[in-house]
Amino acid sequence: MELSTKTEGHMQVVSVLHSRIDAAVALAFKEAMRSQTDGGADTVLLDLQKVDFIDSSGLGAIVATMKHLSPDRKLVLAGLTPAVDKVFRLTRMDSVFSVFSSLHDAVEAQSA
Repeated sequence: MELSTKTEGHMQVVSVLHSRIDAAVALAFKEAMRSQTDGGADTVLLDLQKVDFIDSSGLGAIVATMKHLSPDRKLVLAGLTPAVDKVFRLTRMDSVFSVFSSLHDAVEAQSA
């Protein structure tokens, strides 16, 4: 699972570079997220704009990432495509995470 990471203000932005987070890559996604976010910024912004499919394993991997972060850190999601957004709404995961329509919106909201 390939991710790119950059720092934006006081946040760490992690962008998923694959189009799917499903059972085939969920474990690799969790491991990559752990290695990328260990000891990082207080806010981790997960950029999902390139992801056009997610299944329950992918949702579980994102939740596991959130739980892996220490209690004083948070995971914020941005750039959900319509199909991914629908899965988050149907499973009510949009009430668990702060979800922003774009990376720009998320950065501005977290900087305020």
